[in-house]
Amino acid sequence: MNSHSTPAMKVGKYAAAIALLVFTLFPIYFMLTTAVSNTNTSGADSLLPTSFTFRHFTDVMTKGHFSTYLVNSAIVTVITVVVSVFLALLGSVAIARFRFRFRTTVLVLVLIVQMLPAEALVIPLFLQMKQWHLLNSLIGLAVVYIAFSLPFAIWNLRGFVAAVPVELEEAAYLDGCGWWRMFRSVLLPLVTPGLIATGAFSFVLAWEEFTFALTFLSRDDRLTVGVGLQSFFGQNTNDWNGLMAASTIVTIPVVVIFVLAQKRMGAGLVAGSVK
Repeated sequence: MNSHSTPAMKVGKYAAAIALLVFTLFPIYFMLTTAVSNTNTSGADSLLPTSFTFRHFTDVMTKGHFSTYLVNSAIVTVITVVVSVFLALLGSVAIARFRFRFRTTVLVLVLIVQMLPAEALVIPLFLQMKQWHLLNSLIGLAVVYIAFSLPFAIWNLRGFVAAVPVELEEAAYLDGCGWWRMFRSVLLPLVTPGLIATGAFSFVLAWEEFTFALTFLSRDDRLTVGVGLQSFFGQNTNDWNGLMAASTIVTIPVVVIFVLAQKRMGAGLVAGSVK
């Protein structure tokens, strides 16, 4: 049999790829065209807008108070990413490199916590935050996000740390490096791809989360973008242009983070292989 693809097979592959691409990107195209359309329409009347405007974006940022929602989400997200990545790195190094009692039990418990549905913990966490006087607090919301991102972060980073040969660390010790110098100069650069992947996961979890933000936050000046988008839709039910503009604003940071993370992860993997 001929191992090479026939022209018909190539055409079929290209057609399937194009169909999948159109199916995936059409909602994004619909959102963008509706956001910049100058007519008050849902986008269903015309897929090609006849006039363009950025007025809906400015209206959302001023009248819709989305600038406040963006700042709140940025604060919560930065705290979540920094703290969860730092704690996950220390925890993954301890689990992957040190032998201690109940080590396997800790790994199993981390995996079990990751499997728990978030909805089952809303009420217990709400009561806990109320007891700690952290309701309507961005810090309290960040604490919850850190707790939910840590299990995956530790489990993910553990694989990166375990993949680093122990001989590299021993060679650093023989060259006179202390543990901190070895950690900073040898281990940290090699697990950078894992840190970036973990940070991207924590970013998406904190930026787009809705259930806990809706439960713990009720003041308008404390809302994050997920709850703010719902509030904007409730107040402007027929303003499809403004709704799509708000959705575009919420989506842009996630797209940027994933593009940057993809480049950094590739560069980190190449650097790790060279070293």
